[in-house]
Amino acid sequence: MIQYAAIILFVFGIYGLLTNRNIIKMIISLNIMEVGLFIFIISIGFSYDGIAPIITSASGSGLIYVDPLPQALVLTAIVIGVGTTALALAIAKSIHNKYNTFNLDEMEEEL
Repeated sequence: MIQYAAIILFVFGIYGLLTNRNIIKMIISLNIMEVGLFIFIISIGFSYDGIAPIITSASGSGLIYVDPLPQALVLTAIVIGVGTTALALAIAKSIHNKYNTFNLDEMEEEL
């Protein structure tokens, strides 16, 4: 069920990316897409009644464990996403300093 919410977030991000002509709104749409992707990846590793994957000699063989790999991948992807967002905002700031607008249509008119 949570996968559907993640897919809806991803689709909203794609819609915002394709319909907006404002650079800041496009960056926000990319971040919404990232969040949807993160939720989807984490939901893949989730299992009901699962426990942390700490195996000891006292743990039984019939236990259900949660897969920690998707969580580790999402933590890495969050750091990369923050870096790319910071880079995109820095590029947007330099574009605004040059053209005095964030709108792509107005930039094309000046060219």
